[in-house]
Order: sequence, then structure tokens, then C-alpha cells
Amino acid sequence: MTGRTLTEAFDIQPSHLAGVLAVEATSQRAFGRHTHDGFGIGVILHGAQDSASGRGNVRAEPGCLISVNPNEVHDGRPVADGPRSWRMLYFDSALIARVAGLLEQSPGCELAHPVLPCSAARQSFLALHAALTGPAEEPWWDVAEQELLQVLGALLEDRRSYRPRLPTGAVARAIQRLDEAPEVAASLTELAREAGVSPHHFLRAFKAVTALPPHAYRLQRQLQKAHRQLLAGEAPVQAALACGFADQSHLNRHFTRAYGYTPGRLARAVRG
Repeated sequence: MTGRTLTEAFDIQPSHLAGVLAVEATSQRAFGRHTHDGFGIGVILHGAQDSASGRGNVRAEPGCLISVNPNEVHDGRPVADGPRSWRMLYFDSALIARVAGLLEQSPGCELAHPVLPCSAARQSFLALHAALTGPAEEPWWDVAEQELLQVLGALLEDRRSYRPRLPTGAVARAIQRLDEAPEVAASLTELAREAGVSPHHFLRAFKAVTALPPHAYRLQRQLQKAHRQLLAGEAPVQAALACGFADQSHLNRHFTRAYGYTPGRLARAVRG
């Protein structure tokens, strides 16, 4: 390593949720064995690393979810001396214990997978990270709660053995509620209580039917309603408020991401 300049970049980001620290990093450094006093969950974005863990030596490649338990001795070494990039969320143990209760796990549970090559879990983690570090006016808590449940569910157990047992009528009623009034906020806890099951059980059954968690399903219905109102001549700011968005900029972000053009452009085309 003599004469070689290390690639180093660490960005500590604020989080909307107390007890959560967000870190994004690029490094080719080899880290010595160490521990953290809380849980760490992240994803390898580029490059790869080998590391020791509580379950032996593991290799994490691009797209893999990575995790570490409180006081678990681990390290990290780049593969082939190249830099690797990762995105991490560090959680206070008490917060994870509360969420584990929703998963019907004991407060002292441990994450079972130091490395998990699961695309669904990766996408849930990225959505969780974005919710916790993105614009404050977004409904970040609904997104964060549902995505964190999915991430922890993947890291705590083998999801392949799951078969939804929630009666389809309960999911159908929730879908009908979101279809008929997407502008009305509906938390995961509220929907699960109406179905008579735990939030985790409801989340998994709902996603098995719709392929989306409730927050994402509701967002699609909000966007569709806004699209219809804009085609009917409604102004973008009025459509945003009528469809449950915080303001027009909130609608703009999601609308453009979904359709490729802004609400204002659609409104102008309709007027023209």
C-alpha cells in the first residue's frame, strides 16, 4: 500500500427519525475488527468487500444487503483492492426492538443474514433510506414503517416459507378503501387493525395480492386521480391538494417520476 492514495468519501446525512444515522461512503480502506452499539443495515452500491461476521467470513457484492448486530465483531476489506461504495442506516437498538415486536419477534432478536443477495429487500432498503433522508413534506413515516418491516422481515427469517393466510376479503376491503379515497391517509397500523391482524401480517398479505406495499399502492391511486383531474381542467395546485399531496411540488416530484412530464405541462396541453 506504500505510495497508493486511498479513495475516501464519507457523507453523514440527517434522518427524520430519532435514533437513526444515515451514512453513505466510498472507500478502499481495510477496516479492523470493531463493533457498534446498535444495528447497522445497508447495501453495497458498487465494488465488493469481504468481512468477518458473527456467522463467519462473508463476501458482499453489488446489490447485496449487509447487516450487523449490536456488539457483533466485524471488519471490512475491499475485494481486489478496489474501492467499494455503500449506503448504511444505523439504528438505535430500542427502535429495532419495537419494530421486531410488530414482526412477532422477541425484543432481543438478531439479524440472521450479514449478507443477503435479495433484490426485493434491496429495493425496500433504498426506499427506506430515501424516506428517512428525503424531503420532510413527504409522508415519510408511512413509507419508512412499511419498508423497514419488509427489510427486517427479510433479515430476520426465511421469507420463502411464507404463505399468506389473511382472508382475501380483508385485503379487498383495504384495496377498495384506497381506490375510493386515495386522498385520505391510511397508515399501515390502521389498515392492519381493521383487518384484525398484525401490521407485518397485513403488509405481506397485501403485497402478495397487489405486488405493492399499501403506501405505494395508495400513491399510484393518488397519481391516477390527479391525472384525471388535470385532464378535466383542474389546476395543478388544486389537483395536488384534492389528491392528498402536501403541495404542488410534492405532486410534481412523484408525477414526473411516474409519467415523465409535469402536471403543469399536462394542464397546459389540455388548455391548448
